[in-house]
Amino acid sequence: MSSKLRYQRVLLKISGEALKGSQESGYDTAAVEATVARIAEARELGVQIALVVGAGNIWRGAAAKGMDRVTADHM
Repeated sequence: MSSKLRYQRVLLKISGEALKGSQESGYDTAAVEATVARIAEARELGVQIALVVGAGNIWRGAAAKGMDRVTADHM
């Protein structure tokens, strides 16, 4: 790992909203690919990356279609 890096380990939280791109809901392939490419660039520099990916609105939308709301919130 390069000692010139400002941060050697990062926790990156990516919102589900960022991954939906121009779509109304769900994940947009182009948005996901662009995000993955940026993460890969950092990884190639030697940064250790932990990811948290949001999708709360997707699961809460599932609650509107019959899933228990508390279960959806925990997802």
